[in-house]
Amino acid sequence: MTNDPSDNKSAEAPEQDSHLPNEQIEKTQTPFERSQFGGTQRQPKNSDDEPPISSSDLKKGAQELSKNAVAHINWSVLIISSLVIVAFSIWAIVMPAGASTTMKTLVDWIATNLGWYYVITMVLVIGFVLWVALSKAGSIRLGPDESRPQYKLGTWVAMLFAAGVGIDLLFFSVTGPVVQYLTPPSGDGASADAMQNAVVWTMFHYGIAGWAVYALLGMAMGYFAYRWDMPLSIRAALYPLFGKRVNGPIGHGISILALVGTVFGVATTMGIGVVLLNVGFSKIFGLEEGLTLQIALVIGAVILTIAATTSGVDRGIRWISELNLWSAVAMMAFILIAGETAFLLNALVENLGQFFVTLPARMFKTFAYVPGSSEWMGGWTLFFWAFWLAWGPFVGVFLARISRGRTLREFVIAAITVPVLCDFIIVSFFGNSALYEVLQGNTAFAELAIESPERGWYALLEMFPGATFLVILATFSGLLFYITSANSGAMVMSNFSASIPDPSEDGPKWLRIFWAVLTAVLTISMLIAGGVITMEYATLIFALPVTIIVYLVMFSFYKALKIEQAEREGTVLRRPSIAPSGGYIPERSWTQRLGQMLTYPSKRESIKFLERTVRPALDDVATEFRRQGYDVERINADHDSNAASATAFVGNTNIIAASGPLLRLSTAAMNDFYYQVAMVKTPAPTFSGKMAADTDIYYRLEVTTQTGSGGYDLTGLTKQQVIDDVLEQYQAYLTFLTAPTETDTALTTATPILGSD
Repeated sequence: MTNDPSDNKSAEAPEQDSHLPNEQIEKTQTPFERSQFGGTQRQPKNSDDEPPISSSDLKKGAQELSKNAVAHINWSVLIISSLVIVAFSIWAIVMPAGASTTMKTLVDWIATNLGWYYVITMVLVIGFVLWVALSKAGSIRLGPDESRPQYKLGTWVAMLFAAGVGIDLLFFSVTGPVVQYLTPPSGDGASADAMQNAVVWTMFHYGIAGWAVYALLGMAMGYFAYRWDMPLSIRAALYPLFGKRVNGPIGHGISILALVGTVFGVATTMGIGVVLLNVGFSKIFGLEEGLTLQIALVIGAVILTIAATTSGVDRGIRWISELNLWSAVAMMAFILIAGETAFLLNALVENLGQFFVTLPARMFKTFAYVPGSSEWMGGWTLFFWAFWLAWGPFVGVFLARISRGRTLREFVIAAITVPVLCDFIIVSFFGNSALYEVLQGNTAFAELAIESPERGWYALLEMFPGATFLVILATFSGLLFYITSANSGAMVMSNFSASIPDPSEDGPKWLRIFWAVLTAVLTISMLIAGGVITMEYATLIFALPVTIIVYLVMFSFYKALKIEQAEREGTVLRRPSIAPSGGYIPERSWTQRLGQMLTYPSKRESIKFLERTVRPALDDVATEFRRQGYDVERINADHDSNAASATAFVGNTNIIAASGPLLRLSTAAMNDFYYQVAMVKTPAPTFSGKMAADTDIYYRLEVTTQTGSGGYDLTGLTKQQVIDDVLEQYQAYLTFLTAPTETDTALTTATPILGSD
């Protein structure tokens, strides 16, 4: 990095002025500056240790959270999380009765004393995601403003649909409605009112609340990953609250809570899955039901996960995840056609109406006036709320990965409608089929569905024509859900225990294998300690700390959205034309525009343009500012610096950290003005006829000012056009400073890539 010799003394000026009295500061200003800035206001700059208060500060997160360009293991998170899970597993295996009793005591206490807390948390989450969708923030994209979705709408909706179906849904779709009909939380059992609400309670537990949690965490992680180039992680979503401190103990603690909660959520799903599949394999292959077969199924899932990881057949796992969608659709179609078709369709319509009409009141239900209701709350509503909280980071990562380029509005609306309707159809068809049998007087089936849900589910299937085929289809479908949950869970856990700058990458293979094995050990330990009921206890307990993360994410995400909104409003006031990312677009001729669209310059070509056009333009501007008495700093970069240290990976682009000429103008205002041109390595379109066959990247010359990246490319402009662009940005800077009442956020300066203090 080289400085112009004439810049040396001016670079010191801002720091010296910061210690002068207001009267002396005013004397050092030009008359124009005194008229613009008032001559007496000088506030300290935001400390690097403080949380971000502007979009410029948020852009620092890409570098502060990705100091290592290569993914690496976060050993403190990995070791502490593993020790917690191993300690719990050993306790459950060595002292199963004591573990079950202790967890039940804790669950009873939580249900009695903290039920209201879980209820309020879910209400606030739903309210928050709806606010995001319906407010101005809903138009913000998960990525740059010019980004567009990588999946077509139909494909994306299908992937959301697939994410909404899990093997636990099959498990509770029969036992839930039967239990709520015969032993409702309030009122008389086996009554007309209980019948009307039986299926609706299960729909409520698998409805909007859970997907609101997924939507919150998914859009928060996706927003910071794709729009601000941070890693796809929970700690990145909390950067606006804690700044770079998320790299320290605070971030480690948050990652540990999220990881442990996720492990218990996945282990609970696997446990429920093996309990259900245990019956199916017994009926199909004549195997003996019991703990031995359940453990064998867990081990089988681990072996398949290891095979997928080590043999590179992840594409096959993706194919399986699509296949399970179609098997579920086939199963629903079979039940509808072979069962009581008219009754099921009528019941579905009534269930949907009852759900939406009663949803607001049902969301606030704590049954405070019903004696002994805490046991029902702990076993149903609170368990499911805890279950969704534990699964929130897991599903959130999946939703974020498939939603890059979507607006927050369409992300939220799709997430809380498409998968929810999918769940409703499954619950309604299975639940009403079970209730139809109970209404026919089949008390033996009702008792079996309550006492042994897994056997009750298969007992219902055996009542349909072609029972053998349906049992095989249902078991196959459940097995696919089970395998994909185990494999996907191991992948997400490996990501949470590693620092991965690129959101499109995953943790190392050995780490995925480690988490697959550890989750299997936890699942087996809970099966030994008491089966599904113990899993419910553990989920309710370990999800409690995750609620803290949910609140922190809401506060952090809200802060980031308000920062962006405030600065966008300021931008609209001061810029004559708006780029896709909200920045000023330099005027250019049609031939220049066409040339830029058809040209994808190499690094060498971009450096040549910087040397011949951009640097001379900035030199001329700097010379004129100095002639007017301003303190100006001009810095030029060495583009031939070591690539390993010069390249910082940022999402799907690479910013050459040691590139780009910088012009900094020191004033007596709160912030300096600066104008920098950074080289951005960008994936080239595959359809371009201009690209060589072996070339897949090109370099953009993007402008960054004190309000962040403008998002536009200077390539192809003349020297005069670059000078005009600098002056437009400086005029915008002055206009923004003189309109402080237009935004809720103080103007702060983004740290430039070069010449930062």
